Amino acid sequence: MQTSVFLATANGDGQPYIQHRGGPVGFLKVLDEHTIGFADFAGNRQFITQGNLADNPQAFLFLVDYMHRQRIKLWGTARVVENDAELLAKLMPQDYKARPEQVILFTITAWDANCPQHIPQRFEAADVAAALGERDRRIERLEQEVARLKGVSGAAARAARAGAAARAGAAAGE
Repeated sequence: MQTSVFLATANGDGQPYIQHRGGPVGFLKVLDEHTIGFADFAGNRQFITQGNLADNPQAFLFLVDYMHRQRIKLWGTARVVENDAELLAKLMPQDYKARPEQVILFTITAWDANCPQHIPQRFEAADVAAALGERDRRIERLEQEVARLKGVSGAAARAARAGAAARAGAAAGE
């Protein structure tokens, strides 16, 4: 699920501007078959996107899924919605500590998906931490099973692991 998107707008003279928008997983919400909405959080206080949309509603969303090496391009129109507490509550991610200022609604008129060529594969830190945690738990279970099969006590197995870790650290120059 998306945690990051790039929103492109242009002012009334056609001068383009692109701005990153982000939030927790699921901050972008599909409202109907043509509309995406999100709470727009307090940021750099420049309000360039907001000003551009007041002059020119044409907008573009660029979404990149680095893990799966996919990108989606969405063309359409966008508008800023202020002072709509009900809509803001619907779009505000639960338990997210950012301060929402307004809502941006994006109406999709066209979309396209690109090939994965030249998209570097990257992973979210939380996904990496979860995978490493699972790996560590699996190693622990396997070490316990090896120790059990060898008839080594738990204390002796822990001491052997500590010795192996110390040797690995010394070999790495720590």
